[in-house]
Amino acid sequence: MMKKQSGFTLIEVMVVVVILGILAAIVMTNVVGKDDQARVTTTKASLASVANALESYKLDNHKYPTMDEGLEALVNKPASAKNYPNGGYLRGDIPKDSWGNPFQYVTPGDSGRPYEIYSLGADGAEGGEDFNADIYQD
Repeated sequence: MMKKQSGFTLIEVMVVVVILGILAAIVMTNVVGKDDQARVTTTKASLASVANALESYKLDNHKYPTMDEGLEALVNKPASAKNYPNGGYLRGDIPKDSWGNPFQYVTPGDSGRPYEIYSLGADGAEGGEDFNADIYQD
């Protein structure tokens, strides 16, 4: 009498591999691109934080920092600042965007705005599309 061997057949193993491949494809389509979207969201939050610091600076000094003073005026007291809190308006250094690039500061801004702060996006260059597009503070 022959003993029956136990184990998986080649067909069973292939079915499991195909199922794992389908699951991996589903997971990848849901995860890929979320990293870039998270970076955009984080950058927008950082821009809002810098904008709040600029508004506080204006309340204390009756003007926004000049282009020459830049965002550095939020962490180090410029000569023109009359009222400046101990520690500045931002803790630590000036935040950067989620790709490690410095924010851009322009005063006066477009459309009558007193200033504009923005990120150059993932590519670190003016313009661009999708995640490479410039991200402006709302």
